[in-house]
Amino acid sequence: MGLVIDCHGHYTTAPKALEDWRQRQIEGIKQPSQKPHASELRISDDELRESIETNQLRLMKARGSDITLFSPRASFMAHHIGDFSVSSTWAAICNELCFRVSTLFPDHFVPVAMLPQSPGVDPATCLPELEKCVHEYGAVGINLNPDPSGGHWTSPPLSDRHWYPIYEKMVEYDLPAMIHVSTSCNACFHTTGAHYLNADTTAFMQCLTSDLFKDFPTLKFLIPHGGGAVPYHWGRFRGLAQELKKPLLEEHLLHNIFFDTCVYHQPGIDLLHTVIPVKNILFASEMIGAVRGIDPQTGFYFDDTKRYIEQCALLDAQARHQIYEGNARRVFSRLDARLRQKGL
Repeated sequence: MGLVIDCHGHYTTAPKALEDWRQRQIEGIKQPSQKPHASELRISDDELRESIETNQLRLMKARGSDITLFSPRASFMAHHIGDFSVSSTWAAICNELCFRVSTLFPDHFVPVAMLPQSPGVDPATCLPELEKCVHEYGAVGINLNPDPSGGHWTSPPLSDRHWYPIYEKMVEYDLPAMIHVSTSCNACFHTTGAHYLNADTTAFMQCLTSDLFKDFPTLKFLIPHGGGAVPYHWGRFRGLAQELKKPLLEEHLLHNIFFDTCVYHQPGIDLLHTVIPVKNILFASEMIGAVRGIDPQTGFYFDDTKRYIEQCALLDAQARHQIYEGNARRVFSRLDARLRQKGL
């Protein structure tokens, strides 16, 4: 039996002390004398264990997944709040908690780093935190927010040289980036129903219109939530690439862009696998995330995505192995090395 690796997990069940500390930090932006020190946040190992054992780990065991690539809660990144100092302190705290979870449950959780992004700030300022997470925490990937402004899109597109300092480190360390926005502060865009999916689609199109991967042939992006609207409108994107005199998408983008399976119904998963090559699809659930309820049509949780993979008639055993394990190990080379060290 192979492994089932979930490439998209967030620490959405962290002890409430984390949220309380963050609220004090936000209040301290207007009242600096009230701003808490990082040392004031105290969460014990027992509290971390309970938050994981009763939530993510319980569901992983029940649903049949083995390993989760684990990053801080996406909606809590909130890079639009405060300045770089605020984001830097917050990212360091959140990354340390995910690292601690990975040390408490080393067979089940592997850290992925949040970056201390801030609107209008040079992305190179994120590099110290990125390097710390790689060297000290064993992070195997990063989450990269293409819109730190929270729904106003004030940053240059991902193809712009603005982002190159991060890409250079990604290539140096062979770190994939999940392109993941955070909370929307634009009333037009619901965070998980609009902003997330808008961003997934936008990120793909920014890459399509550019020649980014000529500059970085080994750069790897994971576009979550099944790629937003991309698979559904694959013909449109193929046609646009043709109009723009770009190569076929298989050559232009699919050596560098990958999609996860955070799609919460069977027809959506079937469409994803009809359109996108198996080699570009990684298993994921984002469990205890945006959609936590039970689907009344099936009687199962929407985010129990392994059921959809098992029931997809387009896939054989070899394809499922690629989606569950093989592709994740190929895309996340540091994860593969970590597993090989354990004899897996």
